Amino acid sequence: LVQLVESGGGSVQTGGSLRLSCAASEFTGDSAIMAWFRQAQGKEREGVAAIYTGGSSTVYPDSVKGRFTISKDNAKNTVYLQMNSLRPEDTAMYYCAAGRWAFPNSVLTPGQYNYWGQGTQVTVSS
Repeated sequence: LVQLVESGGGSVQTGGSLRLSCAASEFTGDSAIMAWFRQAQGKEREGVAAIYTGGSSTVYPDSVKGRFTISKDNAKNTVYLQMNSLRPEDTAMYYCAAGRWAFPNSVLTPGQYNYWGQGTQVTVSS
C-alpha cells in the first residue's frame, strides 16, 4: 500500500509559478512510476507529467512541455511538479499518483495507477 500526500497548490496570476510536492510512503515496485494528473471542472482527468522512480526518465504531454518539470528526491520518497508560465487553462485539481512499471506511451493514462493522493487545487487567474 502506497500512501501519497500532496501539498503546494494555491492561486497565482497568469505567468506565475507554483511547485507541488507529493510525499510517498515508499518508493517500491508499486510506485515504479509517479505521475501528476489534473482534473478541471467538467473535464476528464489528464496526465501532465510522469517519472520513473528507478531512473530519471520523464514523460509530458505537449500541453505542458517546456513549462512543467517533474522531479524526484529518492531519499525523501518525494516527487515534485514545478509549474512555470501558468495559464488560466491550467486551473484544476492536481493529483499525485503511483503505479507499477509501464511503457512510456501509457504512463499518462489514469488507469495505469493504483494509488492516488487527495488532490491539491491550483487556480490561475488572468
